[in-house]
Amino acid sequence: MLQASFKQRARTGFVGAMAVTLMATSGCAGNSLTKGGLGGPTVTLVDTGELPGPNGEVGAAQGYEYRIGPYDKLIIDVMGIEQLSDRRVTADGAANISLPVAGVVNLNNLTIGEATDRVTQQLRAGHMRSPRVAVNLEETVSRYVTIDGEVQQSGNYPVVGGMTLMRGVAAAKGATEFAKLREVVIHRNVRGRQMIALYDLAAIRRGAYADPILYPNDIVVVGESPGRRMFQQFISVAPLLVSPLVAVLDNR
Repeated sequence: MLQASFKQRARTGFVGAMAVTLMATSGCAGNSLTKGGLGGPTVTLVDTGELPGPNGEVGAAQGYEYRIGPYDKLIIDVMGIEQLSDRRVTADGAANISLPVAGVVNLNNLTIGEATDRVTQQLRAGHMRSPRVAVNLEETVSRYVTIDGEVQQSGNYPVVGGMTLMRGVAAAKGATEFAKLREVVIHRNVRGRQMIALYDLAAIRRGAYADPILYPNDIVVVGESPGRRMFQQFISVAPLLVSPLVAVLDNR
């Protein structure tokens, strides 16, 4: 109770000080800041302790279950059917696969469980009695997150269920020796709005706050970056962060 009260007071003090500073520096009330002069993006801080999911998910609703997309590689196995035993297929540009008896099966945006059900249904429609089907993901190219900045191996990495910020950085072979772990930014499109969030990876490792879930199309940048610099005005007010900073970008 005492710890929660302290965090609440710290956060309240931070928001109040931030508002005063922004009114003095940008000449407007509220918690928004325009960077880059005329035509530059407006960075509006959001009073939340987490970056919402792409559809606005927060709290316990956050989570990602892998969904099949174009050019994913799958393994289809139907027990007792030789021509459908351990069969490797690659989805086409519309996420269709072609199987004996079942014909063309569209698996676009289906979970593995839903894909299993659809293949089973189409095999039954092809007069196969009680097919026992297993669908497994061999390789994904359609759902990925971009990890960049001060990591050993930047690039695009497949997003499967349960991928988090720490796991994403680990997939990129970890941060470099002198990486700025307090300066990790996630870029995400949330309900058509571009949002960014500043995380302290070292604090997450200490258990100070939760390791955020990653979603397909997220961009993660470790260390100094344009996204990090957008938060500079806020950080100068409260350098000790007890939760992530989350903001909306408006480029209009």
